[in-house]
Amino acid sequence: MCGIIGLMLKKPGLRAALGELVTPMIDCMGSRGPDSAGLAVFGEPVPSGQRRFALQAAEEPFDWSKFHEDYQRDTQTPGPIQVTDNHASIVTSTALPDFQAWLAAAYPRVHLLSVGRAIEMYKDEGLPSDIADRLHFTRLVGTHAVGHTRMATESAVSPAHAHPYTAGEDFCLVHNGSLSNPYSIRRSLERRGIQFETDNDTEAGCRFLEWRMREGDTLEEAIETSFEELDGFFTFLMATSEKMVLVRDAFACKPAVAAETDEYVAVSSEFRSLAHLPGIGSANVFEPAPEQIYSWSF
Repeated sequence: MCGIIGLMLKKPGLRAALGELVTPMIDCMGSRGPDSAGLAVFGEPVPSGQRRFALQAAEEPFDWSKFHEDYQRDTQTPGPIQVTDNHASIVTSTALPDFQAWLAAAYPRVHLLSVGRAIEMYKDEGLPSDIADRLHFTRLVGTHAVGHTRMATESAVSPAHAHPYTAGEDFCLVHNGSLSNPYSIRRSLERRGIQFETDNDTEAGCRFLEWRMREGDTLEEAIETSFEELDGFFTFLMATSEKMVLVRDAFACKPAVAAETDEYVAVSSEFRSLAHLPGIGSANVFEPAPEQIYSWSF
């Protein structure tokens, strides 16, 4: 089944309440996906030349203070750390390949969830409502967020297999559905030197789209290309630092509903997770058409 949710706030005055508005959405979609959940939040970019690395520790409790000390000692690079339970984020000027190499050598069981100037990622296994409470989703601030609740059908239940999936910087994707040709996509990308972390079909779609963008496509152009390359059933909801994009496959058998007002754009697998939003009674509520790309920017 799985549930997807997304919220983009057009009015700056609402952005302090992003977490308060998004949390009921992901809680509600827990009935569609009780195995794991995740949320990607986009906010004010960190300064140019720096990146935010979002992390999740496999062991609980985890000594993030020691992790931070070891990182600064080994890399000789300062950077503040912000900790929430078994998640943390570091803002630093360390290059992505250097950070990945250090992490693999020093802390191989700490998972790099996302990297970018605007994105911060949270995901774990368990009931979505429990994850939201433990990671304090209601406190999150930002411009937009994309989330997912998972009912696993084709790969393991783990934080690594939870959505959103990321590739590159400031890009993520959540998926309701099933791709039938992920391994052919994967083999094609691996021949180009692109590495995979899981056997999940969604990762193939995410990395395909990010590869096309690195080749010069816009996200919308990459999606157009994917219609010829990705086979299966899907509702994809994607986000970059500047936009949120929704698309359904040609059969559109996986549910989606969108609502738009002057203040926000909201997307979900079911309307009931949107019912609490302000002004929903007068919103433009619609079912997205198959193979039509819906792109919203703030």
